Amino acid sequence: MRGVIKAVIVAGVLATALAPARARAEGYVSPFAGVHFGNDDIEKKFVWGADAGYMGAGVFGVEADFGYAPNAFDEPGDNHIMDVMGNLIIGIPVGGTHGAGVRPYVTGGIGLVQTKIDTGIGDSTTNDFGFNVGGGVMGFFSNHFGLRGDVRYFRSFENNSTFDNGINIDLNKFDFWRGSIGVVIR
Repeated sequence: MRGVIKAVIVAGVLATALAPARARAEGYVSPFAGVHFGNDDIEKKFVWGADAGYMGAGVFGVEADFGYAPNAFDEPGDNHIMDVMGNLIIGIPVGGTHGAGVRPYVTGGIGLVQTKIDTGIGDSTTNDFGFNVGGGVMGFFSNHFGLRGDVRYFRSFENNSTFDNGINIDLNKFDFWRGSIGVVIR
């Protein structure tokens, strides 16, 4: 009888240890700091923000991007650039999906690009529909912590309303790049 109990315990331990791991999704938050470039009006202006996303053991995921550049324009008074984007992200895990490893990725999505210049005399605020595309790499030192480098291109759309249905989306002249580095907590 003791031999049977030992065999059952050993079989249970082996089955648990050798069973395939369940695929699980990984949520992450990545606060960042960076600079804008590629637009003479906001060249080398500081930007901060955060990305929050959800990726599985595969290559596809979703991400929310928020960026805020205070005093982005060389104007007195309150002025800023803000983006809020919903993105799809494609990243290939190298070295495993959990623990230390690297995940290069590409991302793109749509959302809001807001610019504001308030000089005290007049206020100019625009809330434009826009898009972003970019890529980068996340490198992890442990299961829960890593670093991230990212470069993205942003551009706002312009609505001319010339079609019969009232919708005609053209590219606006306002565009910029953002380079950033941050931590990743998953």
